[in-house]
Amino acid sequence: MSTFYDTHAHLDYDDFKPDLQQVLERAHTAGITRMLSIGTNLDSSRRAVALAEKHESIYAVVGWHPTDTMSAPADVRPALRELARHPKVVALGETGLDYYRLPSTQGGTAAEDEPIKRKQADIFQQHLEVAAELGLNCVIHQRGDCFEPTLEIMRPFANRVRGQFHCFAGTVAQMQRVLEMGSLVSFTGIATFKNGQNVRDVITETPLGKFMLETDCPYLAPVPYRGKRCEPAYVKEISEVVAQVKGCSLEELGQATCATAHAFFPKLK
Repeated sequence: MSTFYDTHAHLDYDDFKPDLQQVLERAHTAGITRMLSIGTNLDSSRRAVALAEKHESIYAVVGWHPTDTMSAPADVRPALRELARHPKVVALGETGLDYYRLPSTQGGTAAEDEPIKRKQADIFQQHLEVAAELGLNCVIHQRGDCFEPTLEIMRPFANRVRGQFHCFAGTVAQMQRVLEMGSLVSFTGIATFKNGQNVRDVITETPLGKFMLETDCPYLAPVPYRGKRCEPAYVKEISEVVAQVKGCSLEELGQATCATAHAFFPKLK
């Protein structure tokens, strides 16, 4: 059986409280040997670290999600530094920008958007600063019309911090710009959706060694589980579609994506 990693999961969420042990067992049975539990605020990040301490196959990423930054303290760097020094914390994040549900998209005004955009950008930059200090990389969230601002904030750090543009659903040209910065993309169950041809087109053009696989569970369960709770075992279904699109074997895809993960997350064992 080919080995794969789930490089983006939210295993600290309440969705997994009733049966986490069974979820992990199904992942191991499916050949998913490493799972990264991603923090979305400081409490979530601490829970991710606790899971990593308890389970050998789980590692943690610590950070503050952009959609929740208005509740973040002005300076998250001290807390991030403390958490990120843990031996099983492999990156900062998820961090970035999210313009998808700004006030102006829901009947509000552009003026109402501005303090949210400023706070998201400030917290994002703080993650990049801590990552640069500690020699780690960042897991990047970007949703809505914010691709250009995301690159603009990252650009001064490009020679020190790489980004995993997770759940990537942009264009081929955007993917190429991410790679030109030295960063990477990762693909979810969207690759299996009937309406996911745009993602499959990007996968076709993304070289092996420049992308990783993820579930973003409990969200985005792949076909044939679409609409149900997603879990790390379903990387198997994602990998089957991606291997078909790339015209490679599952073994080749597993070796390439796992090697890419180890290069990107240097503390991953």
